[in-house]
Amino acid sequence: MRSCVEPQIEGDYQWSSACLLLWTGVFYTDDEFKQVPFIQVTSGGHKSFLQKTLQLLFALPNSPLQYPIQGYTVQPLSSSVIPGFGEKELIIKSRSLELLNDVLVKVSYTSTVYHINTGDLGLHSQIFFLVYNNSQVTIATKTFLRYEQLKVLLDSIRKFYSTIKVIVADDNFEPEHITGENIQHYIMPPAQGWFAGRNLAVSQVTTKYFLWVDDDFLFTEKTKIEKLVEVMEAVPELDVVGGSVKENQFYFSLIYEEGEETEGGCLYRKSNKKLHSVPGYPQCFLASGVVNFFLARTDAVQRVGFDPKLQRIAHSEFFMDGLGYLLVATCGDVSIDHQHVARSARYRKFRNPRKDDSEFKLQLHFFKNHLKCIKYG
Repeated sequence: MRSCVEPQIEGDYQWSSACLLLWTGVFYTDDEFKQVPFIQVTSGGHKSFLQKTLQLLFALPNSPLQYPIQGYTVQPLSSSVIPGFGEKELIIKSRSLELLNDVLVKVSYTSTVYHINTGDLGLHSQIFFLVYNNSQVTIATKTFLRYEQLKVLLDSIRKFYSTIKVIVADDNFEPEHITGENIQHYIMPPAQGWFAGRNLAVSQVTTKYFLWVDDDFLFTEKTKIEKLVEVMEAVPELDVVGGSVKENQFYFSLIYEEGEETEGGCLYRKSNKKLHSVPGYPQCFLASGVVNFFLARTDAVQRVGFDPKLQRIAHSEFFMDGLGYLLVATCGDVSIDHQHVARSARYRKFRNPRKDDSEFKLQLHFFKNHLKCIKYG
């Protein structure tokens, strides 16, 4: 509850013009705390009184601002019951402080802005000038039993970006030599797996951003890396921005429901569930995970990493590990094509997961992330 009061005198105490805030039942002023036996609060033109001496503790932050130690966190885009908190338009009157507090306990607040690190956030716009060049971005991919598709991908990259650096992680059984200007080819032990290859490729990136692509993708006129860079530069809080693959803008949201300490909580993955749009870019929306075609902030992804225990079936798991650490968005105006090539029997043997692979992935989720259930929808 927030309102501004005019200067007035109550007994021996003179009030300065200030806004009073209600935070879980504690009153304090914007300028400095004053201990008084009689506090007057105005909300929506009405007055209420608390005849009680209040004392508030402030924590010292690394900025000129101060904040109260007591508080309550509202989960993003959800309704939460907040003891003693309401909006300034809310007017509640009672002669009994006990009854008033009982009503305030049942007041809920709905957050309307999503952010990974806060319960509630106000975003601001900014003006900037963007200069894009190849030195900002490295293209990274992993290849396995698909050299023909990889060569087609590299040719398509050079058609639109002639000098951009490309990193290839390779865990083939019989490695072939990949040549070309500004191409770094890293040979791994055979069949190390999907996430191990991703880790190797990303570990060698030295640019601010990297663009992840599969080895059977195909660059087209709509594969505009600079558009993704523009969004990332305009909204520096973003860590990952995905596009679409063959006009399929796949994305999903992750919702964690906290459970008992002994058994863990539940994680829900909802496909095609997006949050609100990115400020200034209506074609982009916040999400929890995106398709295998994305631009990412290198240092942010290196901090999260890709779990090398996941060898065959893994994609959402990276974003699950990054939940709360990576701010993700999806933009529908940047796309890449997908090559139409029949998969060989040898490739399908490794591509299609076995039953024990799926069971191991669930066990890893439950123990590493302390979950009791995972639901997909």
